[in-house]
Amino acid sequence: MTLDPLLTSAPLIQIHTVAALLAFALGPVVILRRRRDQLHRLMGYLWITAMAVTAVTALGIFEIRLLGPFSPIHALSVLVVVMLWRGLRAIRAGQVVEHGRMMAQLYIWSMGVAGLFTLLPGRRMHLVLLDGTGWTGFGAAAGLFALGALVLWRAQPVHARQHRAHFPLFKGRVSR
Repeated sequence: MTLDPLLTSAPLIQIHTVAALLAFALGPVVILRRRRDQLHRLMGYLWITAMAVTAVTALGIFEIRLLGPFSPIHALSVLVVVMLWRGLRAIRAGQVVEHGRMMAQLYIWSMGVAGLFTLLPGRRMHLVLLDGTGWTGFGAAAGLFALGALVLWRAQPVHARQHRAHFPLFKGRVSR
């Protein structure tokens, strides 16, 4: 692991990376936390802020140019902002189950899938985290992503137990 590719990057990329890593680390803590209390709310707002900073800063990064200066990541960034807003709107409307489903899926798809694309060989974060291990390192990262997604997918928060029939993300789990 070497931080040189990141430390020599533009400040926007550094901000984007720090926000993404914060969101990546906070996500499971917020999603899997059993108690939905003030700490959950505080960490949730911090996660939403980190996700929003990650999405907004991504709009200013133009290293992959597929459609003029844009790439699919730019569309994903707009989608992330919209989904964050919808998730906040759901919890403010008292739709706890919908909020939980949206936020869990947003985490898995935006952090997991988009995160995997940043680890492709030749990308900056591949050099930082996997130190140029090529496809072997990427395969290991993909396996860890699959395992992590499965854990989050199968997790059983308290409110999911109470509303299982309306919570398709956790449907099928049996409480004992």
